[in-house]
Formats: sequence, structure tokens, C-alpha cells
Amino acid sequence: MLIDLNDATAPGLLEADVCVVGGGAAGVALARKLANRGHQVCLLEAGGMDFDQATQDLCHGEITGMEYYELAHSRLRFFGGTTNIWGGRSVPLDRIDFEKRDWVPHSGWPITLEDLEPYYRIAHDSLELGEYDYSAGMWDKLQLKPIDFNPDEIAHLFWRFDSKKERFNSEQVDDLIAAPNVRIVLHANVVKIQAGEQAGDVQHLAARTLDGRETTVRAKHFVLACGAIENARLLLMSDDVEKNGIGNSGDQVGRYFMEHPHGRIAHIKTDDPAWFWAHYRKRYPSSGPPLAPALVTPEALQRSKGILNSAATFKIQRNPDLGLGVGSKVYMNLKHDLNATRANRKAWHLYRGLLDWLQKHLSMGLIRGVARVKRMELYLMARAEQAPNPDSRVKLSSETDALGCRRGDLHWQLCELDKRTVLELARAMGREFDRLGLGKVQTSAWLEDGTNAWPVDPTVGNHPIGGYHHMGTTRMSGSPATGVVDANCTVHGYENLHIAGSSVFTTGGWANPTLTILALAHRLGDHLDSLLKETP
Repeated sequence: MLIDLNDATAPGLLEADVCVVGGGAAGVALARKLANRGHQVCLLEAGGMDFDQATQDLCHGEITGMEYYELAHSRLRFFGGTTNIWGGRSVPLDRIDFEKRDWVPHSGWPITLEDLEPYYRIAHDSLELGEYDYSAGMWDKLQLKPIDFNPDEIAHLFWRFDSKKERFNSEQVDDLIAAPNVRIVLHANVVKIQAGEQAGDVQHLAARTLDGRETTVRAKHFVLACGAIENARLLLMSDDVEKNGIGNSGDQVGRYFMEHPHGRIAHIKTDDPAWFWAHYRKRYPSSGPPLAPALVTPEALQRSKGILNSAATFKIQRNPDLGLGVGSKVYMNLKHDLNATRANRKAWHLYRGLLDWLQKHLSMGLIRGVARVKRMELYLMARAEQAPNPDSRVKLSSETDALGCRRGDLHWQLCELDKRTVLELARAMGREFDRLGLGKVQTSAWLEDGTNAWPVDPTVGNHPIGGYHHMGTTRMSGSPATGVVDANCTVHGYENLHIAGSSVFTTGGWANPTLTILALAHRLGDHLDSLLKETP
């Protein structure tokens, strides 16, 4: 059933076995799983079925730390969430990402890769990603030969791409709308989580429309699945029982905000720059999804140098000192000036489709010719892991939004380890290019300026700051002194409040987060199913 809280006939009280807050990838996957297990599900979505500017404005907040994207541009507030403009890039975290690394403060999940592996496979299949193989062995299956890097210096893995556009949006949930045990409630902005008097459970949620219409939601279990900024904000602003907010007895809510910072980390002088980009570009097998090789920091290098787990890609472009080209300027302006309406998203998908077509069909000769005419050279671009940093955080603003709720501000911070990691990755590439006689690698000057600064360079790509990957803020831990949720994604001290999404990540690795978000959602779904069956 579909309910719009803007409708005057919408009920003032809703009840369910499980109330899921947020209609993005995690919320949709979790609602679908629980509904299929026969449970009554109420799925609250703050927006409607398409973009609305007034609703999107609720995402505004101040940037008080390092330069970052405007918060209202960094995620979408309507059904399907930010996956409505997701590029589909998927890969699981590595085993080392879950481990306690002595050289990475605050690392170590309370679960292992083996705990999540069965759910990775479920998530993988749900995205129709073909064979479950992200390894370097994909080179052989593509009948291609990679550069013969020393695997202790530079390793290979593969991204897989979900080819279905807007997989979690309103047009893909007919099964949930038709299900008799599911109610999807639109324009339901949660304004309060009401904790019990003893701060051990949640009694109900209060949701409100921009027009002031309210409803109360009661459930046996509640799940927040609104993203790293909003999950933390909702906990912090629900402070009538716990003065510091729900689940915040250890002052952990909002802390450890992480991204995957992007940057140009080296200039590579070689006789044939076009070959490197072309050989490592996105691939389109005759069957199965698109694939793309990644250059990653091997575990041996991480341990020997005491660095993080990061990835890099080759890029050919003209001298970055010349700034953005005309085409890039147009794209960036349109990207930030146009709202994410259905029509504009269609144009964006067409643009990405054109880029894919060009990558698939451009001949090596043409690529070399364009590179020569435009004087393009080869660069190494990082997609880096960020170390968990308690000073990198989401905090409540002194300003309120149109609902009367305090906004969430972002104080993003990087540290010495983040920068040193990509410097060591660039140096490893340099050693390998020297050994193999492929050319000379010159590390970027900003990496060795003696500061933690990470400059924003618009010529890095369409995502010059980071991947729009919001992680942390309600991290998974063994104790409320070091995090917000336990190994089952249940808020410490609250028996019926749970969190889904990348806000529970303890560390972020280099992997794009969506596949892990879905794997954790499926794991949480099994846990909730067990709890509900124990106490019907």
C-alpha cells in the first residue's frame, strides 16, 4: 500500500512489526526481505516519488571543516535516494578492512569478512552482477594481459557495474506497493525518535510533512536507513530522555565521518599514455555486466609501510594547469545547476550512456590520435581510504530547517595517514614503472608539502573531492565507548533500534559502499526475522 502523508486522509497512527526509515538501497532491500518473510513493514520516505526542491532543502547544512560538496547536493531526498544517480560501481570490502590494524587507530570491525560473505553473494545477485568474481583472475577471463606489476607493490582487482538504472526508485517497487503487509509512507519526515523512560528502547517515531501534518508510528522494531548524516542527526536531536541524544552515552554519535577522497597523486611520463588508459578502461564482455580493473594497495604494502587500503586509476588528460575544458565546464555547471528531476536524471543517464558507448567503441588508433592532438598525458588518480577519525564528524547546527528541526553540519577532517597512504601508493607505482621500463612517475607536489591539506582540483574528474560516499557516524563496535551499534547493527543499549547503511561502517576500505550496504541490510533482515519469530 502507498500512503502519502500530504493527503488529508492519511492515518495519524501507523503500526507495524518493523518500521524502516528511509527509502534508499538499504531501506528498500530490508523492507523487501522482511515483507517476504511475512512481517508487517512500514517504510517511511521523507520525500515523494520524485525530486521536490522544498523537500531537498531539508538537506542543507554548514561545512565547518575541510572543503566539501554542498550538503544539499551530496544526497537526494526522495524515493530511491542517491542511488537514483548511482553509477552502479560495485565491489566488496577486503578481508583486511575488517581487521584491527595496529597502524590504523580505531580500526577493527566486530565482524569478519566471513560473517558478511554469504550476504555479499545475496547482494551481488540482487544487482545482477553476473559471476561472483572480483579478483585479478578476471584479466584471463577477458582474454587480456595486465601490466606485470609485482603483486607486493601494486595489485589488481575488478569493479563490477550494475547496469540497471535507478534500481531502487519508485518504478522498481511495484511488489512492495502491492504487498498487503507493506505500507510505504511518502513525505514522512521523522522529527523525533521517542525513547522509553529508561532509555532502553524506542516507543514510537513522530513524522511530519512540510505542511505540518503529523503521524505517529509504533513498531516492535525500528531501523534508521537514512544515510550517515541523517542517521546521526536523528539520534542527536532526539534528546528529551538522553540529553546527548539516543545511543550517545559514549559521545560517539556523529563521529568518524569518512569519505573516499579523490586526488591526482602522480604525473606519469611515458611514450604511449593512451595505451595505459585504454588498457585499464571499463570493459564490456559479450555476456555479464561491465567491468573495470582497479589498481590497489596490496596487503603486503599496507603492512610494510603502515598505510591504508586504497585504489587508483589511470587517466589521460591535457595539462591540468590549463583548467577544465569547455565540455567539462558545461557538464559541471549543469550538474550543479539542474535539479535531479526525472527529466534531468534521464539526460544524465543519456550522457553516461554516451561515455560508455565511446569507451566501448573507440579504436586504439583513434584514442592515440586524440591524445596526441590534445597533448594529453597520463596521470594516476586516487580513490583513497580515509582513516577513521573521531574529529571528523556530523554535529547539530544552531539553525533549524522548515520542520523546526536542527540541521546537521559536517566537520570533515583528514589526517597524516590519509595523505601518506596515497604518497606511498604513488611511490610504489614509480618503483614498478622504473623496474619495468615503462616510464617515469613524478609524485604530485601537494603530497609532500608537510601538511594534512588535501587540495580540491576540479580537473581530477566529475567527483573532484570524493565519491559522495558518506560512511561512519554510527559506527559498529563492541562497546558504546567506541561506537554506536553492535555487531548486529543494534544501537548499544536499545533493544529495538537498529541502523542500516554505510553509517555503521567502522572503516571504509577503498570499495564503493553500496554492495556492502546491501549485504549488511540482508544480514540485519535475517537478524530481525529471528527476533520477531522469537517474540511474535
